[in-house]
This record gives sequence, structure tokens and C-alpha cells, in this order.
Amino acid sequence: MSRAAFLFGLPSPSIGAQQKGAAMTDISDRVRIEATELVFQWRYKLERIRFSLRRRDGRWDRQERLVLDRGNGATILLYDPARRTVVLTRQFRLPAYLNGYRQTLIEAAAGLLDGASPEERIAKETEEETGYRVTGVRKVFEAFMSPGSVTEILHFFVAEYSPAARTGAGGGLEDEGEDIEVLELPFADAYAMIADGRIVDAKTIMLLQWAKLEVFR
Repeated sequence: MSRAAFLFGLPSPSIGAQQKGAAMTDISDRVRIEATELVFQWRYKLERIRFSLRRRDGRWDRQERLVLDRGNGATILLYDPARRTVVLTRQFRLPAYLNGYRQTLIEAAAGLLDGASPEERIAKETEEETGYRVTGVRKVFEAFMSPGSVTEILHFFVAEYSPAARTGAGGGLEDEGEDIEVLELPFADAYAMIADGRIVDAKTIMLLQWAKLEVFR
């Protein structure tokens, strides 16, 4: 087990595999899905789910939740251990803006799978967003990002990069509304941005913490 997994309690590389471990218990017999109503569907699907959950004391509790299905995604941190740098992106995020955040967000490159494997998608997203074509991409963990309301599992990857790996400017796809600035930062500066509030994106914080423990000790 890696130091990051030990300290943060991160899951093994597969949530499905984790569920089969001796420490995990299948709760299928405690959940009854009673009704599913499609509330809205455009790019994503919003459903109202009525279900019953058997509580730990044995009583059945009827509940209702709104659940957003936007598919699963992947994210990656590019790092250069020799120069002690990382590659991040900066872009506008409407939901953050609507919640009062008036800055563009500094993030690790990421994207939804859209039917591709996590490995295929992250390789494509990396080049589209950052302009770097990398090899040796490695999955380090996966996580539910907002399990109270969103079904998404995010697959977390890392890869070493060098200046020679840059094949283009990056910036994302204009026809998808992307206008992405590519940032190459000293790791120490990027990590300090967590504490001072310049990095507030959860996936990026998680990857930088992984790098602090596993690469830039």
C-alpha cells in the first residue's frame, strides 16, 4: 500500500475490486429501489429515486433523493521530478461562478469518459488540454466525488512529462466551449496554492497531496 493510501485511506485502484475485500460488506439486501422518475435529461440525466433502506437497527426507512448521472471521468497530474514542476490548467467554471466564486479555477486536466476506457480518455484529454503527449500513464486511485447526489466515479492518473513531450499549445476544444490556459508551475508553488485558496478544486488538491507524499517529499 502506498504512503498516500495509508494516510488518506484512499481506495485501491478499483472500487469494484475493493467491494470484494474481506473488510467490505455487500449491502444489496438492505436497499430496495421502489420507483425511478426521469426529471430532466440533456447531456446528463437527473432522476428522482424512491427507495427503502434497512437501518442498522433493522427498521426499513423510506426515502427519496435526486440523483445526477453524468457518467464517469478521469483526471491526471503531469509532473517532472527532475525540474520539480507540474502542469495544471486554468478555466472558467459556471457552477463555481454561480456559487459566488469570481476566479477561474486552477485544475488538473480532466474529462468525462463518454464511452471510452479511462486510459484512452485521459491520454486524449491530456493532449487536448495541455498539449503534452505522455507515455507511462499510471492510475493511482479512484473516488466518488460527490456521492450524496452524483453517481460519478473519477479515475485519478499521474504521468511524468518533459518539455520534449509537448506537441501543441493545448487549450481544449473551442467547439466544446473550452478556453483553457496551460500552467507549468514549480510543485512547491502549486502546493502552496491549496493553503492560500488559489486552488479550490477537489481533484487537483487530491493529486497534489498524492504528489507531495509519493514524489516531492
